[in-house]
Amino acid sequence: MSNKVPFSFIVVIGFMLFALFFGAGNLIFPAMLGQSAGSNIWSANAGFLVTGVGLPLLGVLAFGFSGKEDLQSLASRVHPAFGIIFTTILYLAIGPLFAMPRTGSVSFEIGVKPFLSENPGHLPLIIFTVIFFTITCFFSLNPAKIVDLVGKVLTPIKLTFIGILVVVAVVNPIGKFEAPSEAYTTHSFFKGFQEGYLTMDTLASFVFGIIIINAIKEKGAKTNRQIITICAKATAIAAVILALIYSALSYMGASSVSELGRLDNGGTVLAEVSNYYFGSYGGILLGLMITVACLTTSVGLVTSCSSFFHKLFPRVSYKLIAVILSAFSAVVANFGLTELIAISVPVLTAIYPLAIVLIALTFLHPLFKGRSEVYQVSLLFTFIVSLFDGLNAAGFKIAAVNDLFTSILPMYGVGLGWVVPAIVGGLIGLGITFLRTNDNTNRNTSRKLIK
Repeated sequence: MSNKVPFSFIVVIGFMLFALFFGAGNLIFPAMLGQSAGSNIWSANAGFLVTGVGLPLLGVLAFGFSGKEDLQSLASRVHPAFGIIFTTILYLAIGPLFAMPRTGSVSFEIGVKPFLSENPGHLPLIIFTVIFFTITCFFSLNPAKIVDLVGKVLTPIKLTFIGILVVVAVVNPIGKFEAPSEAYTTHSFFKGFQEGYLTMDTLASFVFGIIIINAIKEKGAKTNRQIITICAKATAIAAVILALIYSALSYMGASSVSELGRLDNGGTVLAEVSNYYFGSYGGILLGLMITVACLTTSVGLVTSCSSFFHKLFPRVSYKLIAVILSAFSAVVANFGLTELIAISVPVLTAIYPLAIVLIALTFLHPLFKGRSEVYQVSLLFTFIVSLFDGLNAAGFKIAAVNDLFTSILPMYGVGLGWVVPAIVGGLIGLGITFLRTNDNTNRNTSRKLIK
């Protein structure tokens, strides 16, 4: 008999999920989306919510549905080599290549840059990132309860301030919506859909899923059905909170253009809006909270990534890996937030569809009895298309390929050309398994007749 899990625990898990996904970096993308989308804000925001809220929470549910213990074992359903490669790429993306450096860049953009001269040069960013990632490395090498305490104290304070900021912005908007930027003039929903990739939360959901499922099991949930039910209720709670905050931040960004103009990134948007409503004191408070929030996020990322790579390369010590990751992140962070986001877009455009298809196939796993060919062909066809989407995002456009894909693939022009190939690939993979099964049956029948 499974133990009955109280609803209060489900609420706690829901807020835990929200806290895991709602890092400081997630504040900047809805605000920037609002600035760019202008009068098309609501359709763009709807697309953003699909990839920024819906897919990450589906990723957590998929992990619970799979019954697997970690991402590598889940991805190994495709092939053991894919399990290692995909998991490594995912940890690099949510670790030293993008997410970890972004914690330093966001902290600088919101907590330091607004108080510097108009053209401060590169030195302040260099000094700040060195200090930031030195502290990150220290706590990663010496896990201490103070990091958890700071996180637990800061999160409610941060949310309270952000809540006050967005409520004020909604009740007393800075100005009216302006015309959308060129990218959001048409197909704003699909543009918002792709912007949701930047949160990297769908990738992180495979890692967070482990934490959530283990917490549910420790509370006494025994059966897979009970685990999924609790997880579904918790994700619904997290989804509502995330959707409300993202929508409010998007509205705030959209209403700020008429007064503040179009800004470089979401960090600047938050800083400028905070200063507009609350003056320099509001900017200082926001900067301090975001910096400490980013610091706790950075420590968590260094710790989890170091643990994974130590498991992958056991001869290299955890401490050495943590030092290397911290130092590398400090270097990458000096590209600046705007440049860092621009660099991440092509990579995320290429790998995000793989994560989405893996989630879908995980739910469909029982229907095709987990046949590896279905995973392999579906993900191969997906990657062929998403690879060229990534190249397009990087500015390396191959006209012949784009013309061909545009003519034969629905939604290729809006970045969703991989959807049909993923479905077709899955069906082809299923057909291959039937052919192999029939071939094996015929061979066995022939052997019995010969005997």
